[in-house]
Amino acid sequence: MMKFLVVGPGAMGCLFAARLKMAGHDVVLLDCIQQNADIINKNGLRIEDLSCDFFSHVPAVLSASKQAPDVTLICVKSYDTRQAAEDIRPWLNPEAVVLTLQNGLGNVEILEDVFGKANVLGGVTAEGATLLGPGHVRHAGEGETVIGPEKTRPGLIRDIVNAFNSAGFRTRSAENVDDLIWGKLVINVGINALAALTGLRNGTLPTLSGTISIMEEAVSEAVAVAHKKGINLPYASAIERVLEVCRSTSGNIASMLQDVMNKRTTEIEAINGAIVREGKDMGIATPVNATLARLVSAVQETYRECLR
Repeated sequence: MMKFLVVGPGAMGCLFAARLKMAGHDVVLLDCIQQNADIINKNGLRIEDLSCDFFSHVPAVLSASKQAPDVTLICVKSYDTRQAAEDIRPWLNPEAVVLTLQNGLGNVEILEDVFGKANVLGGVTAEGATLLGPGHVRHAGEGETVIGPEKTRPGLIRDIVNAFNSAGFRTRSAENVDDLIWGKLVINVGINALAALTGLRNGTLPTLSGTISIMEEAVSEAVAVAHKKGINLPYASAIERVLEVCRSTSGNIASMLQDVMNKRTTEIEAINGAIVREGKDMGIATPVNATLARLVSAVQETYRECLR
């Protein structure tokens, strides 16, 4: 049994917390909103899974002051990473290990700045989930989870991999996490902004001539930037991988679309915006990603004025 502190009660945080708890691990969920924590503590976490629905009673707390977890799993939005890290740092011991499975670029670097490089693990997950309400999640698609680097605390990484697998998450470790994070970033570049702007589920995006064209162009720009940076993407064809993810999570509502539907700040700057910034540094034009980033930013800046 392992002890997990899951920071962030969003779709992924609740999904991982619930299934790890069901697998017999000690799990605490850190929330920042009293009302949501009260609902979770009263009703438990409800997961509408691919095969059945289940409830998992994971305690939700507002302070991590009494926690001494083996692993702290960061599941907040990318724009909240630094604040969340600074909030929990006083309550974790100096050797505490922090793992991020977040979207976008920059999260690992922020966590390393706060906790030290030796205490931070990175990773990616292709699990798909939609937050339906406080502690209520629809698990809409399964996919591989990969964490690393393997040489950082190999024994602990092995334990985490085993714990995730015991909870039903297909998980392995790898050494070069940067390649994996960029691999996930390219997929998000192809899906998230388009979903947020069109209101379409993942599976519909590749079926329309307009969206598939924009998807291909945005992904092509991201791949060009990645290659210029020396990134070895973990698949032979980026667009084929994006299409595969669209098919495997066809019913999923992309996280950025969920944010727009709930009038929340999106992670556009850590996804398409990151491609624009990295492209500028590399001298590579990224007009499609720049346009997508500007449009999503315009949407989130004018929620109160939107006629929909």
